[in-house]
Amino acid sequence: MRLSALIGCAIVVLAGCGSMPTTGDVKAVDASQPDDSQVQVYAVAPREGAPPSEIVDGFLESMTSDDPAFATTRKYLSTDAQRTWQPSGGITVLAQAPNRSGPLLHDEASRATRDTETAYTLTGQKVAAVDVQSSYRPLAPTDYSQTLHLVLEKGPDGEQEWRIDVVPDGLVLGQSDFKRLYRSVNKYYFATGRTGGQRMLVADPVHVRNGTDPVTRMSTATQTVTTLLAGPTNWLRPVVDSRFPTGTALRKGVTALAPDDQNILKVPLNEKADKADRSACRMMAAQVLYTLGDLTSARVERVELEGGRGKLCSLDADDAEAFSADNGSGGPDSQYFINDKGQVERLPGAAEGDVTPEPLVGPFGLGTVPMGSVGVSRDERRAAAVSANGENLYVTSLESADELAAPLVTSTAKKAADRLSPPSWDGHGDLWVADRNPAGPRLLRLTGGAGEPQEVRVPGLDGSRIEALRMSADGVRIALLLSKDGHTTLKIGRVERRGSAVSPEISVEDLRQAAPQLADVTAISWSGRSRLVVVGKEEGGVQQVRYVQADGSTSSSGALPGVNQVESVAAADDELLPLMAETVDDGIVRLSRGDNWQTVLKEGTSLVYPG
Repeated sequence: MRLSALIGCAIVVLAGCGSMPTTGDVKAVDASQPDDSQVQVYAVAPREGAPPSEIVDGFLESMTSDDPAFATTRKYLSTDAQRTWQPSGGITVLAQAPNRSGPLLHDEASRATRDTETAYTLTGQKVAAVDVQSSYRPLAPTDYSQTLHLVLEKGPDGEQEWRIDVVPDGLVLGQSDFKRLYRSVNKYYFATGRTGGQRMLVADPVHVRNGTDPVTRMSTATQTVTTLLAGPTNWLRPVVDSRFPTGTALRKGVTALAPDDQNILKVPLNEKADKADRSACRMMAAQVLYTLGDLTSARVERVELEGGRGKLCSLDADDAEAFSADNGSGGPDSQYFINDKGQVERLPGAAEGDVTPEPLVGPFGLGTVPMGSVGVSRDERRAAAVSANGENLYVTSLESADELAAPLVTSTAKKAADRLSPPSWDGHGDLWVADRNPAGPRLLRLTGGAGEPQEVRVPGLDGSRIEALRMSADGVRIALLLSKDGHTTLKIGRVERRGSAVSPEISVEDLRQAAPQLADVTAISWSGRSRLVVVGKEEGGVQQVRYVQADGSTSSSGALPGVNQVESVAAADDELLPLMAETVDDGIVRLSRGDNWQTVLKEGTSLVYPG
């Protein structure tokens, strides 16, 4: 039967109430009802003589509460289980609150007189898991089954009470409860494996508790800094590092971090932080500034790090921007597209209102060879384009009127759909493209957008073909649209760089599903440091456009206003810039914050922001 709100279940009130009501009836409700982010759940202890089913229901409901240290939740457990249960041992996320099956309710009274133990099975559809590093991983819906074993145990008053004595570590939550209780945040580390140049910060998404964590009693900001100091998640660890010395942690007893009235945030660290020199300390402060950038209502203007011997260093927010992977050209990003003659044109500066396209200087603007797709480097100095027949990849300067050079990549596939994918630039000036030739599919990288293309290994494709790709600004993640058995899905891979500058070795490792709920994904674009815009549909569903985090998680605010027959999307590194889309009927349309989709151009294809 469905988990029900019986006597002994948690009491639920709307968040924001100043106090509990003292008069009127108490109405029990299901804490796992969807789309109720304002619900706050208060745990209540089991009542005397509660039957096993009520103990199980009360325990599950109590897990959805903000019960400090889960002290009340533990009262549903046996003495031994109270001591050993670790609620911080990860989270199992189910599509709905768990169902439980076991002895029928009318059997409990008679069985209680002769039995001293019983068991209930929790079932549901598992859709995600959060590990002990707070790292979220979406899963294709799979059957979940877990047994809770109960025994009769003598209570403080000498009476026998049913308690759970076998319980898995961690929490089991329905998806709506998980989204109510936890939020996605980005912590930041520095990209490794570079042959030179500026070290760039990379977003590492994790989920932390909204408000105060029941176990640590830490605020959301403090939880986030704690996860930052603990180091990168296992998935990202091979391609990033932290400048915090090993063992660095918040000073004992720190549970709340907040900027002062001058927007200065002081972060007290233990003595391990004293090992950092000034250069490393400034990089540590940059990690904190970016990590807390989206968490506080007021902008943190400066971070001051304190070690065991006092102040270590400080860094202003403006100075930290030098470590960003999305600096781009330093100005408002333009948009680029291909007109009906195969010429590349530009929409200047993400302008609002009516815009007049500008032809590019040079061969792409002249249309010497008609083009079918285009990609512009993030500094807006060079462009790459694939010919309209998909056969050749060209690269040219956007600052001079040079003649069209020879193609850098040529596909020999017989069909245009089997030739080159649209190109994509990373934040380090490298150019990426896929050759979809069935006789020899390849993922290619051109260092600096020039020279001989280098083939990139992609283990784990499992017979899938790369249809399209988009590189993240930091250059350590790649979003791939992979087709197999008539479906196209989205996966995120980790770009690992080994070897030397002369002989680099590049591979895409550990591909992960980023939108397993969508049976088909038709278009993608990075939007900011750790988010993508995805166009796709569920099995048997209609097309939708929504935001998805790089770890595959979504939020209730991820859905975007509907727009018909989207063929491609384009988003900028700067999330404040409009979202663009190419549609079948309305041409190129734009979505600004707080507005609806508006037509910008009736004709045009392959619209992109730099990247």
